[in-house]
Amino acid sequence: MGKFDGLLLASDFDDTLYGLDLRVPERNLEALEYFIREGGRFSVSTGRAHRTFAPFASLVPMNAPAVLSNGAAIYDFQAGKMLEQTCLPPEAPQDLGGLMERFPSLSLEAYHGEDIYVCNPNEITFAHLKKVGCGYTQCPVADMPTPWVKALFHQEREVLLPVQRALLEEHGDRYEAIFSNPRYLELTKKGSNKGGGVARVARLLGIAPDRIYCVGDNQNDIPMLELSAIPFAPANCAREVKDWGARVLCHCNDGVIGDIVECLDGIYT
Repeated sequence: MGKFDGLLLASDFDDTLYGLDLRVPERNLEALEYFIREGGRFSVSTGRAHRTFAPFASLVPMNAPAVLSNGAAIYDFQAGKMLEQTCLPPEAPQDLGGLMERFPSLSLEAYHGEDIYVCNPNEITFAHLKKVGCGYTQCPVADMPTPWVKALFHQEREVLLPVQRALLEEHGDRYEAIFSNPRYLELTKKGSNKGGGVARVARLLGIAPDRIYCVGDNQNDIPMLELSAIPFAPANCAREVKDWGARVLCHCNDGVIGDIVECLDGIYT
């Protein structure tokens, strides 16, 4: 029996587990190896889709299914199997295309299976695709095959805020629309968010709700931080996360998972 038996630790990937310097700090790896050795279950909960996270999955030890696409998918990398997946509603091309007509500077990135489609790409889109290291097809929204697992609007935050507001006011029964980065507005099916995804992973593993711990840096992490017995965030987290009340630890580049495991080590003796 290990001291962390029955615990689930779920971490956001970019700018939390994976640093701004594009590496996983050695401190995180050492902490996770100890956490797992002592019986803990570790999951990544990321906005990245399967295609954009799979090349990075081997960078960290995971012994629990991963939450992908902001909660739209649950994938077991140990078994190489998709466990659950939701898709945006069939109205998505019309709804999102209409927003692009009203906000013509928007760039759209949509995920159909393992394929990525973009319309009206801008420098933010190109930087994002370069970071995740994936190819894509550029075409009009009407030519993108459906269904979409998720979609992203790319623009500056001051442009995306009224887009988010309009989408939720007009179609809030269909979509989750949440920031994963000040310049990325992520869209999934209503009810598909990181909180729901982590809760489903916990149920699959038989983890009690009061033994779930989560860490994340941005607005899209708040739904899972709401589940966390102690909601953790790295020092580089967004203002919304600090204002919400997460416990702020060290910067992601310095190994925030190490801080968390040290905290859990003190609780579970």
